[in-house]
Amino acid sequence: MEKDDVGTTPRVLSRIGGVLYLIIIILGASEELFVRSRIVVAGDATATAANLRSLEWVWRLGIAAEIILLICAIALTLIFFILLRPVSRDLAVLVVFFNLISIAVEAVASLGLVAALFPLGDAEYLRAFEPAQLDAIARLSVRFHGFGFSVALIFFGCECLVLGYLIFRSGYLPKILGVLMQIAGLSYLTNSFSLILVPALASRMFPAILLPALVGEMSLCLWLLVKGVNIERWKAQAAEAEDPGPRYAV
Repeated sequence: MEKDDVGTTPRVLSRIGGVLYLIIIILGASEELFVRSRIVVAGDATATAANLRSLEWVWRLGIAAEIILLICAIALTLIFFILLRPVSRDLAVLVVFFNLISIAVEAVASLGLVAALFPLGDAEYLRAFEPAQLDAIARLSVRFHGFGFSVALIFFGCECLVLGYLIFRSGYLPKILGVLMQIAGLSYLTNSFSLILVPALASRMFPAILLPALVGEMSLCLWLLVKGVNIERWKAQAAEAEDPGPRYAV
C-alpha cells in the first residue's frame, strides 16, 4: 500500500494537500483583508458603489481569486478522501459530500460579486433607474454573497467536525489536529447560524469566532506541509481496511 489509486504516495499527497490548503487560506484572507474590507463600506451603499467603480479591477481580481480558491478546494477534498479513507470509507465519503456542497454554495454565492458590477455599468437600460437605486442594487448583491458564504460555512463546519473525528481516530495524524478541526467546525457553525438567526450578535462574535477556526485550519495545513502522515501507520490502517479479517457464514 505504498501508493494509492492515483499512483502517488500518501506523503506526497499530504504535501500537495498542505500547499493547496495554504493557497486557500492565503487567497481567502487576501480577499477579505485587501478586497472586500477595502471596497465595501458597511451601511453605505453609495460609498460602496463609488469604491466599486474606482477599484473595479481590484474587485475582479478578488473574484478570480475566489474561483482559484474553489478549484484548490475541490482538489483538496480528493486528497482528504484518499488520506482518511483507511479510517472509515463511509465517513470519508461524507466529508466529500459536505465539502462539495459547501463549494457549490460558495460558487453560487460568488455570482453576487459579479452581479454587483452590473448596475454600475453604462448600459442603456440602466438609465431606467435612479443612481441611488443602482447603488442599492449593487450593495444587495454584495450582501447576497455574504449570506451565501455563511450558508456555505454551515456545510464546511459539518465537514470540519467529521474530518476532525477521522483525524483523531487515524493514528497517523496527531489527535490534537482532530480536536482543533472540530473546534473550528463548531466555530463556523456558531457564527453562521448566529448570522441567520441573530445578525447583530454575529457581527460582535465574528472576531472571537475567527481565531479558533484559523488556528485549527492553519495547524492542519502546516502539519500536512511540513510533516505529513505517518506512512507506516497509514499503510497498516489501509491494509486493515482492505482485509478486515475472516468472515464466517451464519
